[in-house]
Amino acid sequence: MDTGPTGGGLGGDDLSQSSPATAISRWSFEVSRRYQHVLDKTVPHILYRWIACLVLVLIYAVRVYFVQGFYIITYGLGIYLLNLLMGFLSPQVDPEMQDGPSLPTRGSDEFRPFVRRLPEFKFWYSITKAFCIAFVMTFFSVFDVPVFWPILLFYWLMLFILTMKRQILHMIKYKYVPFSFGKQRYDGKKAPSTESVDLLPRD
Repeated sequence: MDTGPTGGGLGGDDLSQSSPATAISRWSFEVSRRYQHVLDKTVPHILYRWIACLVLVLIYAVRVYFVQGFYIITYGLGIYLLNLLMGFLSPQVDPEMQDGPSLPTRGSDEFRPFVRRLPEFKFWYSITKAFCIAFVMTFFSVFDVPVFWPILLFYWLMLFILTMKRQILHMIKYKYVPFSFGKQRYDGKKAPSTESVDLLPRD
């Protein structure tokens, strides 16, 4: 008597497991996994990644030039790139919020590499993805908002200058450079004085 309902229940479970929603979920997971695998393989190829990104930027620039439009998309893209650049040039931990060890400012200090708030790979990936999205958007006339582009260009340049000025002043104030040149090697000779081995001048 109990065999019939049990068999029906198993059949229902099999049906639910092979439903379209489950199949789509499995397919999207597999695509996401393979996509992540391809991204992981490109991590060590820094030069080739940035060359491909530059080619994509040129394609987008040529597209906007020939279409003579979509300036508001380009302006938004520029603001986004500026925000990414600030993250790339900023330390992971803001010196204003930290009382602990900072980057070395003398040759006698222990070597500590510069750790970015936005790593190089994420910086590249975000730029590439942004240009891909912007390029696709140029094929939809709804995003082509009429605007006087010289005003947008002037405003973006002013914003870039002010933002970079603030970032450079921050670098000078806390005495750090957003690049690591490898651990410093010494030839065994004693430094003549403490002041002569300063890597950055004091305030």
